Amino acid sequence: MVRQRRRPFQWVVHNWQDDQFLKRLRQVEGVVSKVLSLAMVGVILVTVADLGIVLYSSLLTIDNGGFLQNTLIEIFGMFLSVLIALEILENITAYIRQHVVQVELVMATALTAVGRKLIILDLEKVSGVSLLGLAGALFALALSYLIVHKVHQQ
Repeated sequence: MVRQRRRPFQWVVHNWQDDQFLKRLRQVEGVVSKVLSLAMVGVILVTVADLGIVLYSSLLTIDNGGFLQNTLIEIFGMFLSVLIALEILENITAYIRQHVVQVELVMATALTAVGRKLIILDLEKVSGVSLLGLAGALFALALSYLIVHKVHQQ
């Protein structure tokens, strides 16, 4: 009788019952999502520190109206970056709690990211096609968010 060779690790999958295997998968999922949340907290803290440094140095070097032209847009972008990171952390936290990706929350995060892009956009350096693409993405996201929001209300 010829014995069939199994692929590496096939015996592990074969010997695990479905319940045991799913339990291990949930454990790995939990560890990964917790590591991601800790990493996101680190990103948020570094971004807030960077924002503080930029704010401090900008206020020390205010010259003839330059603060309102360039630095203010940069600061708005940094504030929105912190908000986007907080929303991503909220997405991860919601996933840890419920083990479900909340589509409405993900779309709100995406809308904030596209809004940030529009706010910091330098219109002199962007082509019309890129602007149309960004407008299309914003429209599609807003429409999708509206549909998902209406469905969740019902």
